[in-house]
Amino acid sequence: MSGEDLLRARGLRVTRPRLAVLEVLEQSRGHLDVEQIAARVRRRLDTVSTQAVYDVLSALSRAGLARRIEPAGSPARYESRVGDNHHHVVCRGCGEIADVDCAVGEAPCLTPSQAHGFVLDEAEVTFWGLCPACQLKRAEETAL
Repeated sequence: MSGEDLLRARGLRVTRPRLAVLEVLEQSRGHLDVEQIAARVRRRLDTVSTQAVYDVLSALSRAGLARRIEPAGSPARYESRVGDNHHHVVCRGCGEIADVDCAVGEAPCLTPSQAHGFVLDEAEVTFWGLCPACQLKRAEETAL
């Protein structure tokens, strides 16, 4: 489905900034912060304010076309992988973020001890550790 079709299907107006942000998220297949997204959008559109990118990301997130994650100590990150209740692993050294598929396979894939009357539809888990590059760097520093 094209970006235009995705926006229309979610009841959003089709605008150049929205299309550009969608393209950036799809092509990155990563977890980008607003500044990274804005820089890539500007390569496509020449001029777009950072506030406009925030507004687009907010609209896309509310419409289920983007996912916002907020690892502790990091700026918010955005990705295009939505609707599957996956989790994330974050490197304590460099901040790299990778996807981790759901532990059980159904949304939500974790059941809390108490739901407090909420109807649950998603669980979010963040795993923390060191990526392979940071492990190697630490091993080299220790060997010195």
